[in-house]
Amino acid sequence: MERDTTDSRAAWMRLGMTLLTGTVINAGMWAIIVIMPAVEAEFGSTRAMSSMPYVLTMIGFALGNYFIGRAVDRFGVTLSLIAAAVMAALGYALATLAGSVVFLSAAQLIIGFASAVGFGPLIADISHWFERRRGIAVAIVASGNYLSGAIWPIILAGVLADSGWRSVYLVMAVLTPMAVVPLALALRARVSEETTARAEQVSAQNAASAGLSPRALQYLLGFAGIACCMAMAMPQVHIVALCVGLGYGPAVGAQMLSIMLLGGVVSRILSGLVADRLGGVRTLLIGSVLQTVALFLYLPAGDMVSLYIVSLIFGLSQGGIIPSYALVVRQYMPAREAGSRVGFVMMATVLGMALGGWVSGLIYDLSGSYRMAFINGIGWNMLNIAIIVWLIARSRPRRVAPVAA
Repeated sequence: MERDTTDSRAAWMRLGMTLLTGTVINAGMWAIIVIMPAVEAEFGSTRAMSSMPYVLTMIGFALGNYFIGRAVDRFGVTLSLIAAAVMAALGYALATLAGSVVFLSAAQLIIGFASAVGFGPLIADISHWFERRRGIAVAIVASGNYLSGAIWPIILAGVLADSGWRSVYLVMAVLTPMAVVPLALALRARVSEETTARAEQVSAQNAASAGLSPRALQYLLGFAGIACCMAMAMPQVHIVALCVGLGYGPAVGAQMLSIMLLGGVVSRILSGLVADRLGGVRTLLIGSVLQTVALFLYLPAGDMVSLYIVSLIFGLSQGGIIPSYALVVRQYMPAREAGSRVGFVMMATVLGMALGGWVSGLIYDLSGSYRMAFINGIGWNMLNIAIIVWLIARSRPRRVAPVAA
């Protein structure tokens, strides 16, 4: 009989390697932000046109969460990581050949798709290795995305200044497979069948108590994820533009964004600790309520000091929301389908961020102010809260027939 390795020393070692892997492979999301001013200058494109590569990156990232998640369920995380690393390297290499923003955008679609392996698929994989500490494990892996955003722009900015943006991408084309492939091979182990069967039994009982099929719950969580990220996108995507409009300049807005992301890392870790005590659904509700409060605080904020404070509060409020969705999936859905189920919900949240960023900009164009955009975000977040409360109400303990092992 295979030994149960959940919450073991091996599981914690795997968590460390998984975090490192995610921090490396997620660089594809942030590299494009670093090089965009240089790309705009080289091709002489408009600001809207120069934003296309980032938009395609996010679309690829959304799709990759779902399709690579399915691959993890079928082929395991090692093969999926190796394939994604090779694909990312190919995308970086193709980008260096770009003679237009359109060609670069197509390459970024590949990079974004491959980079997604470092988010939803890795979150799903690590969730199998923890039971008692699943919340904090998932939160740590999810933080890899934010850590990647804090580390890689600083590293790549030096290469950009010395050698240009194409050299940045050549470095990433070589470095990504060199770092990810050995880590992927170190993650070959799988949890025992006994552990998987036990997780299947627990999730089946939880799903029965809620009276929802896995597919219905998946779509419900996907819609909730879109709603909450429509709200989340307003400050994250537009805080720099808001500061420019108020006369504080882009540097101040960038600082506020950094504070927000740092608060998000802290929030993810704290929410993981909370989730290990209260469960994913209640932790998701707490994060959503706090995000709504933070959005309300933006309405009266106008001076620089208050915006710094509210941005920190927002980061501390919202960081734990996305990992909580993965915990809810594991709580209610079959363990053997974790990759595709978590990937679908993560895809929905990324699409919500993309849509929310666009809608907030549209509202600003129509109204000349971000006030209505914040109110729009609050409305979407209230819808998300309503869905979570409804799910909690349906999931109260009931008589459930025992599930055969």
